[in-house]
Amino acid sequence: MSAPALRPPLTVALAEAVPTLPRGTGWAYEPKFDGHRMLVFREAERVVLQARSGRIITGAFPDLADAARELRPGTVLDGEVVVWSGGRTDFAAVQRRAAATPARAPLLARRLPASYAAFDLLADAGRDLRAEPYERRRARLLEVLAPLGPPLQAVPMTTSVDTALTWYETLPASGIEGLVAKRLDAPYRAGHRAWRKLRHAETREAVVIGHTGTVTRPAALVLVLPGDDVPVVSGPLSAALRAEAGRALAPLATEASGTAVAAGLGEVAYRAVAEGLLAEVEWATTRHAGAEVLRLRDAEG
Repeated sequence: MSAPALRPPLTVALAEAVPTLPRGTGWAYEPKFDGHRMLVFREAERVVLQARSGRIITGAFPDLADAARELRPGTVLDGEVVVWSGGRTDFAAVQRRAAATPARAPLLARRLPASYAAFDLLADAGRDLRAEPYERRRARLLEVLAPLGPPLQAVPMTTSVDTALTWYETLPASGIEGLVAKRLDAPYRAGHRAWRKLRHAETREAVVIGHTGTVTRPAALVLVLPGDDVPVVSGPLSAALRAEAGRALAPLATEASGTAVAAGLGEVAYRAVAEGLLAEVEWATTRHAGAEVLRLRDAEG
């Protein structure tokens, strides 16, 4: 009996942020594009595009859906959708594309054409490849995409750490966020942070002015960074930080509310808190809004 075809929604593999690039034999390196994570499913009669969250976004990207019809049925790709503008990736344009209604999507596809940077092949002609080593999946990915060309392309890859570090230093001007390192012999581990991610970022101290989710278990923090009075929403908090933030925020809770900018989502509602809590955040330098909370401390400390 053949294995069932992979169908959406699928859980994607993840990357753990690291301060330095892993080295040694057996590592491969890819540039990290500044876009939206997307799975492409070429089914027998249709194409389905899935966001990292599991949401189906086929209607927002008709140009990529049309291009993906050239793939063989039973093909599943993992990668990043980007929009190029002035020689660099434009994250704001990707946000506009992702949020487009089916009625407006064709117009935006003409004005802001999308590209798909594929970095993994999860299924080939209906065969699940996730248990295969990355090196084998990568080789087959290149074979699958070679006859097609833009807008479906494979991300560059190297096994040379020197080449990877050159990319890291020279590609930010093109909107590249950093690097992703993967073991050549590793399977595709859905839901696991088996990959390693080195990002261009800086650490900054921010004032916590609110939260999303409940005050006892906040999903994310709303922050104001030095020199910027526009509140932004942090990335999702880890389980440990959610518990810690809940204890710290409870005595600061207020009845006030507001809206802030969340990367990839636009304006979201939040509950305000009184001043008294600071957050050390890692702030991505390649696009506005991209704060990952590292730790919390009392404003008096």
